[in-house]
Amino acid sequence: MEKVFYALSLNKEDLPYPDPLHPVIVHFVIAMVIFSFVCDVLGYFTRNVRLFEVSFWNMFVASAAIFFAVIFGQLEAGLANIYPAVQPTLNFHTVMGWSLAAIVVAITGWRFVIRDRTPRKVPPVYLGAATFLVCLVCLQVYLGSKLVWVYGLHIEPVVQGMKQGISP
Repeated sequence: MEKVFYALSLNKEDLPYPDPLHPVIVHFVIAMVIFSFVCDVLGYFTRNVRLFEVSFWNMFVASAAIFFAVIFGQLEAGLANIYPAVQPTLNFHTVMGWSLAAIVVAITGWRFVIRDRTPRKVPPVYLGAATFLVCLVCLQVYLGSKLVWVYGLHIEPVVQGMKQGISP
């Protein structure tokens, strides 16, 4: 089914702007969540309170930025030429994206309470939850990479091939 957009002028990658924005924003979020985790682990073992502060602010900014990543992901997924083989991975990636947004905000809220009550330490149970979050982020990275490198979403040769009637 061919999509027709009268209000948007799309480029060779089926986007209304030069390059996909979702990967740029999402890599920022990934880096901040992982760096926050590393700071908490290092702070836990070294008892360096400044690392806890760095961790908190990274999670705080990541919890705002993840919503921009999800919104641009939704926009770019809506503009992509989706073929049947892509659909299950894209659906799972979408559900994981919204779920991660909620989880990141929840863990940031928890981190705020920890910071307020015991700023000089982080409980091991929080580190366990943060470890789980990092594992979910890694799964999401795998799914996003698969959408680009296996299925070719917003990759010019794939987009142009589909416009010419060549199906992947």
